[in-house]
Amino acid sequence: MKRRGLFLFVAMALSAAGAAHAQDTAVVDNSSAFPGGYDNRWYIAPMAGAYFNDSSRHTNNHQFFYGIGFGRFLSQNISLEGFFDRTKRTIDGSDASWFNNSAGVSARFYARGWTDWRPYAMAGVMGSFHHNPGDNGWSPAAQLGLGLSKMVTDRTNVRFEAGYRYDWDDKSQTRSNSLTPEDGYGDWFVNFTVAVRLGATPAPPPAPVVAPPPAAPDCSKMDSDGDGVNDCDDKCPNTAAGTIVGPDGCPQKVVIDLRGVNFKFDRPKKGETNIAKALAEPSADSIAILDQAVDTLQRYPQVKVTVAGYTDSVGTDAYNQSLSERRAKIVYDYLTSHGVSASRLEGPIGHGEADPIDSNDTDAGRARNRRTELQVQQ
Repeated sequence: MKRRGLFLFVAMALSAAGAAHAQDTAVVDNSSAFPGGYDNRWYIAPMAGAYFNDSSRHTNNHQFFYGIGFGRFLSQNISLEGFFDRTKRTIDGSDASWFNNSAGVSARFYARGWTDWRPYAMAGVMGSFHHNPGDNGWSPAAQLGLGLSKMVTDRTNVRFEAGYRYDWDDKSQTRSNSLTPEDGYGDWFVNFTVAVRLGATPAPPPAPVVAPPPAAPDCSKMDSDGDGVNDCDDKCPNTAAGTIVGPDGCPQKVVIDLRGVNFKFDRPKKGETNIAKALAEPSADSIAILDQAVDTLQRYPQVKVTVAGYTDSVGTDAYNQSLSERRAKIVYDYLTSHGVSASRLEGPIGHGEADPIDSNDTDAGRARNRRTELQVQQ
């Protein structure tokens, strides 16, 4: 083939590869879409290169050659390729020439990732057909080489390769020009190859489906620390068991103040059960305070109280002790009759004239000392 024809062949091969992939704008590693995790499509590989001839051939130093390969990858890093190539050599000092047709198989062993510049080693065996004016026939040949490959589209690679081919041809020189017989020839070569994969490019594997996170539990229905306040409203989680807390779940000191609930002098009498008649006037004010205490106890069901009664200093100690107990008892009965469980109440306990909160030297002071207290057990 004339050199002009060789250039035309190479140009056509490269143009065909470029036209087939003109719309490819990015190199995508789609190897994982194939079974085994590598692109195992068959490819066709037109090539062109040059020989640097063994001086024993008695030909001009170098010739172009061209060829084509057909192969596929056997794994992520190994390919196997059948090939055919052809060259023409001109005998020194003569217009005579011979040509070689070679057909064989080569393996390539790649390093690095699929889309990187991948260095590789090559080894191949073949049969070489020699045709010259005096002889033609086949001889075995083998080659070794190194190369560099790059994926330029999703289905196209380019290769740059250099190597050494040894041809066990022991007839061409003997028959063609009566020179000293040769057992074979070793030639260096370089080539450029475009490998185009055949078949459709697979779609990239779908992204893994991520399960939605489990729905968060309804905090309005949870009370992790058991304080009676749901987790949504609880601003103080993990309070200790039995802690008195407010509506926000935080510890709270509960005080139930019965100041203003005062008793008439010497009341209630023994056997008296109507608290309103025993209370100082206006008794409605005292009843309202007692009702507030009932409401507080119902809002804090974990609160327990001691019901304690007191008197002023008028009278004997024994009498005042009995009177203070009756005052505690009548308040105790009022609470239980309005829905407060007796299990939350200790007493009733009487303290007589002990622990006054005001002076017993005045009528007003003695009136305040005639009282009942709800002592919260914190």
